[in-house]
Amino acid sequence: MSDNTPNVPLAEFVDPPNPAEDEPFVPLAEPAKKMSEPLVAAPATPTGNGTPTEPTFGNGNGNGNKAVATRSTSGEDSIFSILYTVGKKVAIVGSIYLVGYMGWSVAWLIAPVILSVAREQLGKTSEKKRDIAKASALASEKDVILARIDELPAWVYFPDVERAEWLNKILKQVWPNANHFARTLVKETIEPNVALALANYKMHGFRFDRIILGTIPPRIGGVKIYDKNVDRNEIIMDLDLFYASDCDINFYLGGFKGGIKDFQIHGWVRVVMKPLIRSMPLVGGLQIFFLNNPNIDFNLVGALDFMDMPGLSDLLRRIIVEQIGNVMVLPNKLPISLSEEVSAVALKMPEPEGILRIHVVEAKDLMKKDISVLGKGKSDPYAIINVGAQEFRTQTIDNNVNPKWDYWCEACIFTTIGHYIGFSLWDYDQTMPGVQNDDELGRASIDISSVIKKGVVDSWLTLEDAKHGLLHVRLQWYKLTADPNDLQQILLETKLLRVTTMSSAVLSVFIDSARHLKQARSSSKPDPYLVCSVNKQKQQTAMIMRDDSPVWEQGFTFLVSNPDNESLNIKIYDQKTGNDIGQYTYTLSTLLKQFNMEVIQQPFQLQKSGPESKLYMSLSLRILKAGEIDKESDTLEQVAALTRSSSVKTPEVAVVAPPSFKDTQATSKRLSTESPISEEDPAVVAKISPVLSASTSSEKPISELAASVLTHRFPDSSNSAGDHGLGRIQLSLRYSAQRQKLDVTIHKIAKIPLRDPSNIPDPYVKLYLLPGRSKESKRKTSVIKDNCNPVYDASFEYLISIAELRQTQLEVTVCTQKGFLSGSSPIIGMLKIPLDDSEITTQSGLNSWFDLQPEMRHD
Repeated sequence: MSDNTPNVPLAEFVDPPNPAEDEPFVPLAEPAKKMSEPLVAAPATPTGNGTPTEPTFGNGNGNGNKAVATRSTSGEDSIFSILYTVGKKVAIVGSIYLVGYMGWSVAWLIAPVILSVAREQLGKTSEKKRDIAKASALASEKDVILARIDELPAWVYFPDVERAEWLNKILKQVWPNANHFARTLVKETIEPNVALALANYKMHGFRFDRIILGTIPPRIGGVKIYDKNVDRNEIIMDLDLFYASDCDINFYLGGFKGGIKDFQIHGWVRVVMKPLIRSMPLVGGLQIFFLNNPNIDFNLVGALDFMDMPGLSDLLRRIIVEQIGNVMVLPNKLPISLSEEVSAVALKMPEPEGILRIHVVEAKDLMKKDISVLGKGKSDPYAIINVGAQEFRTQTIDNNVNPKWDYWCEACIFTTIGHYIGFSLWDYDQTMPGVQNDDELGRASIDISSVIKKGVVDSWLTLEDAKHGLLHVRLQWYKLTADPNDLQQILLETKLLRVTTMSSAVLSVFIDSARHLKQARSSSKPDPYLVCSVNKQKQQTAMIMRDDSPVWEQGFTFLVSNPDNESLNIKIYDQKTGNDIGQYTYTLSTLLKQFNMEVIQQPFQLQKSGPESKLYMSLSLRILKAGEIDKESDTLEQVAALTRSSSVKTPEVAVVAPPSFKDTQATSKRLSTESPISEEDPAVVAKISPVLSASTSSEKPISELAASVLTHRFPDSSNSAGDHGLGRIQLSLRYSAQRQKLDVTIHKIAKIPLRDPSNIPDPYVKLYLLPGRSKESKRKTSVIKDNCNPVYDASFEYLISIAELRQTQLEVTVCTQKGFLSGSSPIIGMLKIPLDDSEITTQSGLNSWFDLQPEMRHD
């Protein structure tokens, strides 16, 4: 057992063996072969030729037809497999003979051999991972725990994640009936979208032939129920879903037959039960969705097996992931109505909670991935921003490891609980369209709830999965209001940013249905679908076959730059002919005058259609309003930073923020969160007080507020330099249990002793995790020249489990760069902080001042 495993007896989370149970008890010594020989449950009943029987659709009461169909299918697959193997061998031998016959160089054989070996090794690695995952899904939870004691499920470590073995038993019982629902969902929703996406790459004729999900049901690793900051009319829970299937899915693409086996998907699924009603079943409906794109893996088989190699398989894999995201990844939801009392608009209309304005400023010290004549060159970096299924991409900057993008975008936020924004950096490599050969330069993420709490976040993020690199981002949260008087304020604020792509409002549209559409063809009814657009944003409903009164019940969200000048344009098309069979234009300034800026289930007369053609839809307009900035943070510094992020260049000067007098418990090393500045120059107070009162009594644009309070930071007049006279350092520590991530922010240092006026220190801070003190845990701030009171506001992240956190210390060392040159010790002071403090795991985290101590010996 690893050192990181918590000291918890197995009896606390493993049921004792029961002789009455059907499954045998596996002793702890047996799972030593867990990675090389994964647990395997009893296989399906074999047929006469040794091929396992395949699950088929049916009512379950006819065995004869089922057996005949199985033998026929198995025989066809066996013949096809033999022919494919023989053809492959003939092709290899023929190619070798051709090279010799034509007198070509043997070098022509090197590339295919290398590709074949690499592909075989990749296939073995992927197959091993899938086998391990499938074995875990088949085994009981007791066996999983004993065999993989170092990879326990979430409910073991996190008290707010409940064990869900009872739910797994229910899923196992109902899973055979779920095949029919999944087949309908895949055929009607995913298949046409995948075919359309492949058509963009000149690959036509995609269709599913057989869809059998198999006998292995999904497994729930844990359930988390939210009881805080939740509306009283809804229930929210998260499920740790893991599905490692034995599915058998066949499809055709351009006349070739292929298949998908060993399909796996893993991610957190959110289930929202709303609204709560007073009649059975007490819940009006469900909303099911992934918070972020899940991890997906599968194996391609059949004639299209050639695509299962690095490069080409990425195309199909990416398209499948995108289509799953279009169905079940935020902002897309899978709604299920449970009661006729609840209208479709109440369950399916989009309800954004706010807008996150994102500014990707720059990156520095990125890895060099390009190869040049003299060795490693530079990189061609670009950044991708993901918020659920919403994805944004910056421009690519060639040959630069310190790129400056200055890229702005906005994302609609539909839930703030347990949601985060992800950043990934890539080195662009020119290749065939749709194939992902770019090299990853690192990734980072930020919890959206922390942005909402602070209002504005301006931070340097340390890149994960990278040897080095930092990313500079600025985020601001905007809540939504139904007051049209707030429009002028946000329009002025957006104008001052001088970024034309920013929005001032959000439009939610729910397309319910249409009635009595005109006929596009004389012989049959139309196949209608609807396209709605605002400026360059377009959204499209599903196509309804042969119906002149289609019911869509789909919702969309649009970002609006200025409601006074924009319109919602709607057109209805017939898919077969492509003809326009109806259209309507709604001016958004009209919606500003409606009560609560809403129109619910209203009929609108369609233009260029029949005399009785009508469209039923609902509209809702909301105005952006800047969220409240956390008063305990350096408020004015954040405001000034946001202003400097616009195209208007502002001098890089600091801002004096009011000290925080929040009392906390103090120890010999840890002080209160009170500012180290004990006295202020009366002149300074006189300058700042009018500005602070104005900021609370009136609503000014952020740029005006920042410009009115810019001033220099005055020196600290406090005489306290800590118990050891080496100065004090302000740190923030916060651990996210759901993401297993420790966030460390180094704010500033106060009162570094000045022993030689001619030798002012150049301080910087180093971090290590103990025990171990490995290079991977090293983090370092920038060097600030000639300063005894440096301000860093640098954030760093560590991926660490809760079990490891409780056994880990954070070593903080303050050094001076001049110490190396003078021959003396560069260490000014240091301290060690145990990370088992319960305050670190709270939502607000630990924010405190610490006394620097003399240099200690490393353990």
